[in-house]
Amino acid sequence: MEFSFPGGVFCDVRIEEVTRTYIKITQGTLDEYLAREYSAAFVRVYDGVRWFYGSTSDLGSIQRQIDLLAGMAGRSDGMDDDPVVARLQANRGEHYRFGGREVSSTPRKEKLALLESCLGPVAGHSSVASWTASYSDGRTCKRIISSKGADVSFDTQTAALLVGFQMASGDRRFGETDWSSAEDFAGLGGGLPGLEEKLVQSEDCLMNAEPIPPGEYPVVLSPLAAGIFAHESFGHKSEADFMAGDETMMREWAMGTRVGSPVLSIVDDGNEGGSGFTPFDDEGTRASRTWLIREGILSGRLHSASTAAALGEETTGNARSVSFEYQPIPRMTTTYILPGAASFDELISGMDEGLLVETIKHGSGLSTFTLAPNTAHWIRSGRVAGPVNASVITGNVMETLGRIDGLSDRLELVSFPGGGCGKNEQYPLPVGFGGPWVRVSRMNVR
Repeated sequence: MEFSFPGGVFCDVRIEEVTRTYIKITQGTLDEYLAREYSAAFVRVYDGVRWFYGSTSDLGSIQRQIDLLAGMAGRSDGMDDDPVVARLQANRGEHYRFGGREVSSTPRKEKLALLESCLGPVAGHSSVASWTASYSDGRTCKRIISSKGADVSFDTQTAALLVGFQMASGDRRFGETDWSSAEDFAGLGGGLPGLEEKLVQSEDCLMNAEPIPPGEYPVVLSPLAAGIFAHESFGHKSEADFMAGDETMMREWAMGTRVGSPVLSIVDDGNEGGSGFTPFDDEGTRASRTWLIREGILSGRLHSASTAAALGEETTGNARSVSFEYQPIPRMTTTYILPGAASFDELISGMDEGLLVETIKHGSGLSTFTLAPNTAHWIRSGRVAGPVNASVITGNVMETLGRIDGLSDRLELVSFPGGGCGKNEQYPLPVGFGGPWVRVSRMNVR
């Protein structure tokens, strides 16, 4: 597919070929089975002052879209020297990772059979009042062509199983999920081997969790909880469109500023496998590892070509969109805390009394943050003790980053199915997150 690009403007085209499967079973009844395939394109033109956008599900109309948008734009003889255009890469070639193991090649009956094979433990558990289970997969092949000479093709793919359940005993309620994610269908062959253990642990929380007295405690966050904390409380602040044009924020977030403990490093990298994997962003920029915090020092931020030009920095491969209907904006890929040197036992051994947060219901935060723990346990005399009910953990982001004083030695990256990151009405964008077990010397818990 070739296009004629008008002179005096920059133009690029992003073509997407998408396959999706979603199967949902509720209380043993199959109530949703979606299989979808489509091709579509996003077209944009830049004249050195503003962007003009269009999208279409008719690939035969792409040239008309180009001509229409270019007709609304101005013209400039110096587009190659424009700071935005100069930062856009002209990558070429095919970079397919999942050819030969496409999720679309697995018969649908095999997907349903795999999902049904996981349901025995939850369907037969006496404390489970309600449950749902789902299988989902998706593959997206993208081709990005530009007037600068780019012509790059690549794919992303995920497959996942998820079981969510609610337990009840009298007035007590407790809900939890178990899931498995993989890059292809074969990677899910083990089903949900931890589901029975998750049910036992959840029943213990249902029956025995005691409310935590409000106060400040040392807290150990699981890789899941630490990853969500890093994503919500710091990752979004690293997306450069939050600060472009804001001189006060630029001063507060100057490179080289200490923003965390010396043991803390956070990176974002689209090359990591999982739900945040994208070898090129939606402007065709190659993914790279971006150091957001290095040993407590602010070291980078996440850019599109426009924000990189506005801040006088370089692109990072983070211009992303949730679908062909949207323009790319700075977004995270896989954002995680780097591990330290301690074992988990060493991390908790010196704690007289503290909180271990294993899973959370949700999290949010920019200057201040909140985490709502779900499965949590006491740490007493250096050992994990009984379950505890904690409604919320909250605090100042920068103070909390400075209180991180211990990291375990194993990194765990998380691909959570059934959701994604939301920003500017673009939801759900697949992202990854994670880290080691993270110890914070003091957090406000209630």
